[in-house]
Amino acid sequence: MLSLLFRLGKKKQSLEEKVFLIQKGDHELRNQIIEQYKPFVAKTVSSVCKRYIRENDDEFSIGLIAFNDAIDKYSIDKGSSLFAFAELVIKRKVIDYIRKEARTPTTIHFELQEHEEGDYSQSKIESDLSLEDFQKQLEQEHRREEITYLQHCLSEFNLTVKDIVEQSPKHYDARQNAIQVAVQLMEDEELRNYLFNKKQLPVKQLEAKVSVSRKTIERNRKYIIAMAIILSGDFVYLKDYLKGVLHP
Repeated sequence: MLSLLFRLGKKKQSLEEKVFLIQKGDHELRNQIIEQYKPFVAKTVSSVCKRYIRENDDEFSIGLIAFNDAIDKYSIDKGSSLFAFAELVIKRKVIDYIRKEARTPTTIHFELQEHEEGDYSQSKIESDLSLEDFQKQLEQEHRREEITYLQHCLSEFNLTVKDIVEQSPKHYDARQNAIQVAVQLMEDEELRNYLFNKKQLPVKQLEAKVSVSRKTIERNRKYIIAMAIILSGDFVYLKDYLKGVLHP
């Protein structure tokens, strides 16, 4: 039905509507969209590599593959734009590629050096430390990109990351309870759709399904919404944080 409305509608199709049709098997439209948004891919990859990216660069190919993956994984019901989601996916894939490329030649060099000298030289230790620092920088970049994407998703609810930090429950048990509410919210399709379609927390409906009071739900409304967004989205590092809270 939704596909039919998209095709018959008089207004110009949005990019998200076109993606819906692509996911339903419109391969010609997929090729058109990928070709049309190559400049977006190049710009996004360049922001990670800190240099101008050409279409014959390996990093651009990685970005293009990531953009195609983002088209397949994007869900219009999650309240964020394709651009915001694709930017996160592209940057993550390119960072992972850079990490892999940085690790491979260094490892080979280490093995040769150990074989030739019988022990680890000072230059190996320095290189090892440099690689470790580089890995930490890439992980920090991952986290920054996820927070940027989270900020975009929160803006759909008129919220900011600062709001969530300020409204975060102070005690561990309270945070754990709020996250459990978010988990139950995401497991219920009707409540999940209500949240992302109306951009509001279904407090009354949640109260009937969880073991905490309505007052507690309302007090932690902003935090629960943020946790639900993280649980529903492509947040690798932020989901690790939730695992730590739920399973200390």
